[in-house]
Amino acid sequence: MSGFLRPEAAATLTRWREVLAALAVMGAGFWIAARPGLILQGAGYALILAAAIALVPAIRRARFAADGQGPGVVQVVEGRIVYMGPQTGGAVSIRELTSLSLRRDLEGNAAWLLHEPGQMLVIPVDAAGAEALFDAFTALPGLGSQRLLAARQGARQGTQTLWRRADLPALTE
Repeated sequence: MSGFLRPEAAATLTRWREVLAALAVMGAGFWIAARPGLILQGAGYALILAAAIALVPAIRRARFAADGQGPGVVQVVEGRIVYMGPQTGGAVSIRELTSLSLRRDLEGNAAWLLHEPGQMLVIPVDAAGAEALFDAFTALPGLGSQRLLAARQGARQGTQTLWRRADLPALTE
């Protein structure tokens, strides 16, 4: 694809590939549903429904994704978020997170702040692999994807706390 498309166009297509795939499946469903026969029409409608269900989270993931040109690499593996940066890095457990914030400086650079008892992990929003954080963050109880997307796409400077774990009752009193 490198010789056929400009790098910016290829990056945009890559970012929206899930959406394009869902739309292609939906188009195939419409084509199949237009054929005669009850079984084919039912299969076509089932494809349309499946594609429509897959389209919503695909659009949210595409809106969340950055260009991946920032410093460091992010991986989400077995409930752990790992960031390997040029100067810092670390890992936090999704289950152990106590809060999630987004910090944006005066130049517009943004970073996720992940707090865990005893440590804080700072991950640039445009680090390579940061799109995997969307699914990890939306799995946090009470954090909706719309709030996450609004903060990610906004221009508000400073630190914005998006999620904080509710205090858990003590086992003994």
